[in-house]
Amino acid sequence: MSFHFERLEIPEIVMIEPKVFHDDRGFFMETYKYSKFASAGIAERFVQDNHSRSSRGVLRGLHYQNPPKSQGKLVRAISGEVFDVAVDIRKGSRTYGRWVGAFLSEENKRMLYIPDGFAHGFLAVSEVAEVVYKTTEEYAPENEAGIIWNDPKIGIKWPMECPTLNPKDARWPVLSEAMNG
Repeated sequence: MSFHFERLEIPEIVMIEPKVFHDDRGFFMETYKYSKFASAGIAERFVQDNHSRSSRGVLRGLHYQNPPKSQGKLVRAISGEVFDVAVDIRKGSRTYGRWVGAFLSEENKRMLYIPDGFAHGFLAVSEVAEVVYKTTEEYAPENEAGIIWNDPKIGIKWPMECPTLNPKDARWPVLSEAMNG
């Protein structure tokens, strides 16, 4: 198999480790293969790719889109390192309000699959980090929403204090006041 799939503490979130082939020229790896992902229970149709570059301490998130434009995401860092977080925002879920986080980096080449129904964000922990991710729905500004990064009831343990946020991310509500679902 080209990938190792591991379900995390919230089982809908999946850590994916690709098989990497190294030689004296560099490396080769598959980053996505529908048949392998589908056999692991991730039979998504990805419709948009995004690429962001952030300096150390930049936090992007916690973002999501409301139905009917909810997005699943397949996230990886292609340069540097980020701490990537998913928060369960599915009302009525047994893991509602819980979060999982993982370090994704150019070195470990891990990817995180985050289905719709979760808010997503990441913090650049290296000098510079580039993240690419696929989404299951196109960006729809009318459905865009978010949760404040430091909601005390969620209690995310970010690896840095005082991140750099854009103004919109600094104004998101706490989960209990967010309009989602």
